[in-house]
This record gives sequence, structure tokens and C-alpha cells, in this order.
Amino acid sequence: MAAYGLYTHIASNKFRSMLLLGGLFLLIYVLVYAGALLAEVFLNSDRAVADYMRRAWHDLLLALPWATIASALWIVIAYFFHQNMIDAVTGSESVTRQEQPRLYNLLENLCISRGIPMPKLKIMDSPALNAFASGLNRQQYSITVTTGLLKALNNREMEAVLGHELTHIRNGDVQLMVVAVIIAGVVGFFGELFFRMFSNLDWSPSSGSSRSSSSSSSSDSDSKGSGGGAVIVVIVAIALIVLAWLLSQVVKLALSRSREYLADAGSVELTKNPDAMIAALRKIEDRGELPGATSAVMELCVDNPREGFADLFATHPSVQSRIEKLVAFAGGRDPGPLEAAEESAVEPEAREAEAPSQPPEVPRPGPWSGAAAPLGIPPLPGAGPWGRHR
Repeated sequence: MAAYGLYTHIASNKFRSMLLLGGLFLLIYVLVYAGALLAEVFLNSDRAVADYMRRAWHDLLLALPWATIASALWIVIAYFFHQNMIDAVTGSESVTRQEQPRLYNLLENLCISRGIPMPKLKIMDSPALNAFASGLNRQQYSITVTTGLLKALNNREMEAVLGHELTHIRNGDVQLMVVAVIIAGVVGFFGELFFRMFSNLDWSPSSGSSRSSSSSSSSDSDSKGSGGGAVIVVIVAIALIVLAWLLSQVVKLALSRSREYLADAGSVELTKNPDAMIAALRKIEDRGELPGATSAVMELCVDNPREGFADLFATHPSVQSRIEKLVAFAGGRDPGPLEAAEESAVEPEAREAEAPSQPPEVPRPGPWSGAAAPLGIPPLPGAGPWGRHR
């Protein structure tokens, strides 16, 4: 699906996102098949590889409706209670106009300008500089801002961040990301469950497999069809579990990274101020870590400083790349990393502190001060009320 502008990019992104979510849901069935393979090996370790595969496929068909019902039930529970879980983890609380008039008015003005229903406004007591949107319907939509962000950003920058989060709600990003986190959580939960079961199994030879061989031909056929087949099937099952978990993370990252660029662009479209968004990103850069927050919460934030191996599992594009997009396509101006500006401002003070102290200058009496010359210091020759006599 080709995209030629902001709104066609949003539509194209939604179409790809639905395909990715469908693939994410299929990974649950891959895990069920891997679990069926392990169960068949546990029940009988004297079969051939093809027999294990055939039996596991039959088990998958039988378990298919139950796995679908369990996954749907998981999503329904998260649909109604995920906001309570997020509030419990972050400790965020709802605020009113009387409690936060500045923040409330900024968000209300953005909503009125585009005819958007006003989401709930929440505050998280944290020195970190971050914000996130959550919710799956109009009754649940909320924007949470940390107290550290409130203190660090001015009105223009705060408006840009609120526009960023409001765009996530307008584009349906919040719903897709919450569902993706839920399904990826299902994959991770069952993957960990299978690994725990696998590590706790007793893999000692059974009495049936320890019978004596009567001939060399029968022992050869047993070694090819029983023990070796079970080992191969176990390796295949583990590989499927690992692959399902990795793919769930990759799909989740693909959903998140592309949406941050669109949310930045949506903020500029709402506020008409790309410089404010750039300035806010510079202040938030490397200062958004929420102590105690789960990875699922950090994936919803404006910036997620947590990075995976070689940046492959980073849920957000780098701040630098986001700013480069705003400069290139929105005409914004980048003041550069905030740390460099802070260091340049501190250097003169540091030089003054390191400079050797010099004796203080003796104040000279002025014509209007009425102060006499200090004791022990003679008056300057030829000095009068209008300057030096000629």
C-alpha cells in the first residue's frame, strides 16, 4: 500500500499493523505445537520423528479452539483491567483542572482545536522526564505525565509532548500497542511455562526403553527410531519456542518504531511548532527512565532509553533520528544535544572558580555616594566632583 502523505502513511501503517498483529496471534499456535511435541516425547520416547510430528499436529487441531478461547479471554481481561495494572505499576493518579490548571488547559486547547474528546489526565510522581498514553476506548483513554517533565518543560514544549501523545490516541496506536503487548505477553508466558516444564522433566531412560537387544539389527533400528528421534523433536520444539518469542518481540518493535515518527509529525501538525517538539526531545533524551516500570509501560512512553542487544530490540528510534526527520520534513531547527549546551554554560563558571583569587579592588568614593575614603588610603590627587582637574 503506497503512501504519499501524512494521512496515507497513517492508513498504510494501520494496514501493516493489522497484518503484523495477525501474525503475532499465529505465534500462539506455534507455541501450542511446540508444547504438543514436548508432551508427546514425555509420554513416549520410543517413536520416530515423523510419528512425533504427526501426533503433535493432531494434538494442535484438538487444542486449537481451547487455545483460541484462552487467548481471547486473556485479551478481554486485559481490555477491562490493563489501565488499573498500569496505574498500580506507575502509581499515577488522575488530576483535575483545579489541581493542574496549566497542564489541563494545554491539553484541552489541543483537543478543542481538532474536536477530539478530552482524555483523562494523570500525573506520575517521578523525577524522570517522560509521558505516555494508554487506553483501549474513549472511556479509558488517558495521558500520564511525570512531575519531572512538568518542571523541565515550558508551555510550548509541554504542548508538543501532549500533542505527541494525543496523536497516538488519534491514530489508534495506543490500542494496537496495548493489544500487541498483551499478545506478546501471552507468547512470553507460555514460552517461559514450557521452558520450566522442560527443565523440570525427568529425562532418565524408562524401563521400557532399557530392555536388552536380542540382535544387532533390532538394536540399530531402535537407536535410529527411538532415542535419536526424541532428541531431535525436543531440539525442534525448543527452536520453535525461541523463534516464536523472538518474532513476537520483532513484531512488537516494528509496530512501535514506525509510530513514533508519525506521532512526532502529528504533534507538529497540531501545534504548528516543530522547534518545540525538537526542544522537548532534547530535554527528554536519556532522562526518561522510569524506575520500577515494566518494559510494557516503557514501550508506551515518549522515549524509551532501554536498549537491547546492539540496539536490535530498542522499541523507539533514537532521539537523533527523530529530530533529523523533524528537521528534514517539518523545517525544524536542532539546537544540538542538551548536555553540550549545559557544559558550555558551566565552563565559564568553572574557570572563574579555578582562577586564583586576587585582592579585592578598593572602592573609590563617588561624587554622589557620600562615602568617605577608607582609612589609611589617601584621596586621589586632583579628583573633584566632576572628574579629574585639568
